[in-house]
Amino acid sequence: MDIKNLTVLQAKRYGVFTCFPWDTLGSVAIQMFQRDVSALVVVDGAGFLAGIVTRTDLVRALAIETDWQEQPVSSAMTIDVVTIGLHESLGLVVELLLQEHIHRVVAVEYAGDRQRPVAVLSAADIIYHMAQEAERRV
Repeated sequence: MDIKNLTVLQAKRYGVFTCFPWDTLGSVAIQMFQRDVSALVVVDGAGFLAGIVTRTDLVRALAIETDWQEQPVSSAMTIDVVTIGLHESLGLVVELLLQEHIHRVVAVEYAGDRQRPVAVLSAADIIYHMAQEAERRV
């Protein structure tokens, strides 16, 4: 099977690590470091998608704010998150990563017009599947 035909649901390797808009950037930096992830999905109190905060956002906050660690996530997060449905193809994930010049997309389930994050698919996940396919051919 061509890996680009895998669905997002088939291709996702991990769940999603989240934080809230009111969490501090300091607590987010600790969580990213401890979990060895490059981003956290920001959710509202009901668990719906509110944004994303990345390592780059934290570095930017450090450059701008002297008290960066006390700043709320909402001050540094990106609100316009590139999302994808669970039944879309991994090929579409690849297209989105390249077109949008981003490193990850958030896989979501829809609840009406709201989105509940389920997983994050990153360039690292694509490489994982590429390596799996390459090993099968050896």
